[in-house]
Amino acid sequence: MKRILCLLFLLGHLVTNAQKKTFDIVPLGVYGGGIEGNLSSYLISQKGANAYIALDAGTIMSGIQAAIAQKTFKVEEQEVLKNYIKAYFVSHGHLDHNSGLIINSPTDAKKPIYGLPFTIDIFKKHYFINDTWINFANVGEAPILNKYNYVIMDTLNTLEVPQTNLKIKAFELAHVKPYQSSAVLVASANSCVLYLSDTGADRIEQSKQLENLWKAVAPLIVEKKLKGILLECSFTNAQPEKLLFGHLTPKLFMEEMNKLASFAGIDAMEGLPLIVTHIKPEGDNPKTIAKELHAANNLKLKFIFPKQGKRIEL
Repeated sequence: MKRILCLLFLLGHLVTNAQKKTFDIVPLGVYGGGIEGNLSSYLISQKGANAYIALDAGTIMSGIQAAIAQKTFKVEEQEVLKNYIKAYFVSHGHLDHNSGLIINSPTDAKKPIYGLPFTIDIFKKHYFINDTWINFANVGEAPILNKYNYVIMDTLNTLEVPQTNLKIKAFELAHVKPYQSSAVLVASANSCVLYLSDTGADRIEQSKQLENLWKAVAPLIVEKKLKGILLECSFTNAQPEKLLFGHLTPKLFMEEMNKLASFAGIDAMEGLPLIVTHIKPEGDNPKTIAKELHAANNLKLKFIFPKQGKRIEL
């Protein structure tokens, strides 16, 4: 009897740990273009901490305003911008992933911008320069205003983000060869969330970037440490593969998820939260993409379609 009770206690403990919420995610922008006030940006924090990293920054202030309107935040806009957002991770140089950061830089507070070398180089050469804006960063063209500190990442090391209790590790993605994008694994204690920015499928991009990423995170799924994945699905299945420009459709989305399942196991994938990002909002695309994903969901994934300003708990 004691053995049975111990086993039940252990199973209950494991289930409780798997269901425990570790992260707050606040979408400041969810679309992949078309609506400039609602472009890719997701704040992530240790649950209840109000100490966020912005995963991309296509929209910032409009998203903060939406979050305040929905009572997600109960403070003034500038408090969120200056004090709640502790750092930015920018995945690549496209404007729908960084324009909110740039536009709001005059009123922002001092903080770091994390990115792989190709992303930081674009900021140095094209954005924080006098011809397009002004240099709010810590290096580059004079005058140097020294508000943002560039932190150049690599794909080997995990970095602690000050004031957040979060650690981040970057991965390269293929986004219309030879252009690059990136993903980031955000960890808190023994839990993590994976954010992928713009990416094409390996088969289309003739790449192994996603395969390498899936191999890296599969053990975390098996161990129930991966709380969720944010993965783009820009177009419906009607979009010709030659016109995807480094993006996914529901068909390719599930093709990649099945590849991940080949490393993690089908059983481990069941119920895994997938936050569907970067949908192109034209016409009926959002409804069609949701319908096509649900129809192809052989892995019993838990799809979440984010709404601007509405908190997601993982």
